[in-house]
Amino acid sequence: MKFAKDGYPLIIGIPAAGLALGALVWMGGSPTAAAALCALGLLGGLYMLYFFRDPERTPACGPDEFVSAADGVVRSVEFMEEKRFLKTEAVRISVFLSPFNVHVNRVPLSGTVREACYTPGRHLFTIDPRSSEVNEHSSILIEGPQTRCLARQIVGPVVRRVVYWLEPGQAVKQGARLGMMKFGSRMDLYFPANEVEATVKRGDQVAGGVTVVARLKHAERTP
Repeated sequence: MKFAKDGYPLIIGIPAAGLALGALVWMGGSPTAAAALCALGLLGGLYMLYFFRDPERTPACGPDEFVSAADGVVRSVEFMEEKRFLKTEAVRISVFLSPFNVHVNRVPLSGTVREACYTPGRHLFTIDPRSSEVNEHSSILIEGPQTRCLARQIVGPVVRRVVYWLEPGQAVKQGARLGMMKFGSRMDLYFPANEVEATVKRGDQVAGGVTVVARLKHAERTP
């Protein structure tokens, strides 16, 4: 099992801090409290290992299908104007992550990164529909040979950090590592509504880099 590189400071730091505090408390004559601090530090380190796990993922889908960028539960599939990046009506697929999901994000389609940026903002709960636009978030626009996708990592109100590992001009493959929600909790994917249709619905469980969430619209499908 691999672990996300961004997690190593916490994976190492939390147990180290617990052991150091425990040693100080032990020298102060409180062995019970010292043992509790050491145990908390070790448990915290184990959870960080779990949280920052980075399993290998291999997409198994057709050339006209696109995969989820995150693990979690689909909370909404809706249509709206995306005026900044796609500049057209879009279908937006919103995935919410729990503390028990894998938080490494994946590239939904092969192509070229056209834009990658971070936008400061508010810190509403990500269940609020407004959070996609007004919360702090990153935006990664990927242009493939057949369509485009905007992936948006959205921070919540508590621990507020998302990171992406891509840069404009970079070629990427479907399922490759995109970045990480460092305790962020929402991933939105936008596709042009006239080109792409969603294949998931509210309540569906999805796995980043594996589950097909959308596909190209093809006129030849119509009898």
